[in-house]
Amino acid sequence: MAHLSLTQAFARYGATLKNPMWSVSAWTSQGELVVSQWAHHYRKGPENSAEYWGCTARWEGPGKNELKTNLEKAKAQGSRVRLVIVSTQEVARVEAGEDASKLKKEFDVRPELLGEVVELDGDDYVIRFRRA
Repeated sequence: MAHLSLTQAFARYGATLKNPMWSVSAWTSQGELVVSQWAHHYRKGPENSAEYWGCTARWEGPGKNELKTNLEKAKAQGSRVRLVIVSTQEVARVEAGEDASKLKKEFDVRPELLGEVVELDGDDYVIRFRRA
């Protein structure tokens, strides 16, 4: 399979990033939120679900603010969430809060998964995905 760019991964769901330099979330015309999540932030959820968790406190900039706003809207509206998985070999640098835009990454889509924002508390969030 060919490697996808971030914009190509979002396009697979029909979403266009507001700014490919910093956006990590975008809405589709069908009202679904597409989010990119670190592969190393995966954990097994209840009843055969997959969860991706995050904390926006460790990074700055418009992408953070856009993601927080989009997660709040998705939670309030009960919107479906689609997943772009981001993998890197430099996990320690990501977790240290370094500028991840400078790191080598790979992007993958999982169209068979549908998610929802199940936890949102300030900077901390959890998105739970199940097979469609």
